[in-house]
This record gives sequence, C-alpha cells and structure tokens, in this order.
Amino acid sequence: MDRSSVNAFDDPTVARAIEATGRKKLIFAGISLEVCAAFPAISAIGKGYDAYVAVDASGTFNQTKREAGLLRMLQAGVVVSDYATLMVEILKDNARPEAGAVYGALDLPWAKLVGQIALANGK
Repeated sequence: MDRSSVNAFDDPTVARAIEATGRKKLIFAGISLEVCAAFPAISAIGKGYDAYVAVDASGTFNQTKREAGLLRMLQAGVVVSDYATLMVEILKDNARPEAGAVYGALDLPWAKLVGQIALANGK
C-alpha cells in the first residue's frame, strides 16, 4: 500500500486492511526497527492487539537506535522475538501438513532434522 505516513497505523487504508483481517495478533517488521516496526506495533497495543516484532527481520541505522527502540517497545508491551521463532510459534505442531514447507522457507540447518524425525515417525 502506497502511503506517506511514518506510522502505518496512521494511514486509514492500512488500519482498515488490518482490522478487516479480524486477527488480534499482529507481527511487524520494518526497514527501521525503532520507527517502521516500533510505531505501528506500539499503536497496535494501544488498539487492543497483541503485537510482535521480528527483530532480525528489521533494520536499523545504529546500535543505539536499535536498543532504544527495543526498550520502548518492551515498555509498551510489544513482544520482541526473531522471525523463525514467531513462525514456529504460529505453526504450533511439527506434524501439521505445512510444517515441511515452513521449515524449508525458514532455511534453518536444524529444519531438515525436524523433518527427518517426523518422517521417521510416519507423520
């Protein structure tokens, strides 16, 4: 969505699109962790959503900005994590049919082992 607002939640089109999903748990990432990810995540908390930020899927301009952004989000109640952990948390069960595709997309070295264990157990 083309927008000029710094905080994605300030754009009515973006806010409506998020609300239209009916989801209460939102995952954010951004070019700038401390602005592009933090601002909409903090706004989401204020609107009653559960907000998660994939820290390693977000950039930053320097370490000080990163640390300040993390502190600010934590103080606001945003859950900070890495993208792979968030994806596995959504997956919930390695026996799900899409588990292989999820681990494959994550391209994690241990992902093959998980798939091999599931295959060995006939799942």
